[in-house]
Amino acid sequence: MSSSSMRSFEYLESLPGTVFNRLYKQPSTALAIFRRMLPQLAKSFVMALLYMPRPLPVADLEIWVCPGSRREQDTAVDLLERLQILKRTAEPNQPRSFVLTNPFAASLRHALTGGGNHKSFGVPANTHLQDQVTIPQLDDFARRQWEGVLGYMVGSTGIGLNDEGANLSHGVKHLLQYGGLILVRGRSVDITRDGFAFVLQEVNAQVWTILVLYLEQAEELSMDRVDVLSFLFMLGSLELGQGYSKANLTETQLQMLIDLGDFGIIYQHRPESESYYPTRLATTLTSDAGALRSATAGFDTALRSSTDDKGFVVIETNYRLYAYTSSPLQIAILSLFARLSTRYPNMVSGKLTRESVRRAINMGITGDQIIDFLYTHAHAQMRKNTATILPPTVVDQIRLWQIEGERMKSTAGFLFKDFLSAAEYEGPCQYARDIGVLEWKSDAKRMFFVTRHEGIAAYLKSQKEKKREAG
Repeated sequence: MSSSSMRSFEYLESLPGTVFNRLYKQPSTALAIFRRMLPQLAKSFVMALLYMPRPLPVADLEIWVCPGSRREQDTAVDLLERLQILKRTAEPNQPRSFVLTNPFAASLRHALTGGGNHKSFGVPANTHLQDQVTIPQLDDFARRQWEGVLGYMVGSTGIGLNDEGANLSHGVKHLLQYGGLILVRGRSVDITRDGFAFVLQEVNAQVWTILVLYLEQAEELSMDRVDVLSFLFMLGSLELGQGYSKANLTETQLQMLIDLGDFGIIYQHRPESESYYPTRLATTLTSDAGALRSATAGFDTALRSSTDDKGFVVIETNYRLYAYTSSPLQIAILSLFARLSTRYPNMVSGKLTRESVRRAINMGITGDQIIDFLYTHAHAQMRKNTATILPPTVVDQIRLWQIEGERMKSTAGFLFKDFLSAAEYEGPCQYARDIGVLEWKSDAKRMFFVTRHEGIAAYLKSQKEKKREAG
């Protein structure tokens, strides 16, 4: 299961059964989950049971799987049960059996055969020729908006990344901060460790990360999460370049069109338009992760997977770095951990220094993340050295620079010890924790260390007076 599928699966798994029952009434949702979140063996089980007139005994299902693949079978069955697609039945005088749940089975049959009048796959709009949007225009809009989001995270507005017209709303910035991807200090925006890991993901995983954060925040705003989820799964089944009518959308989904437009997932001429267009970010939501990477050249290298074979970074043993790219986003990412000195039309050069790497580490970026970025974006010439790709001296030095900040740190304070009993120790120790001065404790040795002693001294004095009065 890909990282994007895992993130969405973890969210779905936390939902109650009543939500699944409402979700699965939409054929587009059933088809999306079947396509995107199930491993091949689980899909085989579903298809085998989909048109079966009666429950399948557990013993019969086990016959389908090789004896050496029991673990894969158990994993597939467990996944289907957690998504409430499969359930066990135990009728009197009958062996234990498996059966697909309803309405999932009925909705999947409708999705596969085209039956029903559910309109869960969108209603194509009759747009005038002058109002139609081309696929290159949709790709350009999606790239501009998504690069704007990533550019804001890495703080690259000063190098021209947002000059193409990306308009980031307050809601976008708040969602990034809500998800812990950025840290805002006044007017300063710093990317966090989670944010840097987010930037290094392939685009589909990034989109799902944002959508899960949107789902979590939508619940706080009292938005119907079934409407939100159903609409997201529907987007993955729509056709790129086709306009769709808003007539059958709920109030929640109409609001989502505006919110998702800020990320480049949906395009509208105007908020009051009668139709909307899904961009490539939307139509690949429930497809394989590779679809977005290879579908078109309209997305720049910065928006492709970090496993793309078009590497652009060359790094030498003297820590000199050369990046053959003109992408402002990639240049901004490099500037997070390298000191860039020269910029040409198709290349930038710089150097990894102790100060630049330590600055990145202080922002929460780990040394391993820097190494992974350099490795996955290494130029083809560097990949000819299949033994290491990156110079070992550079890799070791990045790790050493990180270790510098992980050495022992001294803290001024006061050690309390020599308590006669556990009860005598636990009282002041708990009080130190409550007032926020406790730095370290050892229950076995009955000692604790605090940064300030005045409050503890006053507490011990009051306890001594209470004992005297009681005695």
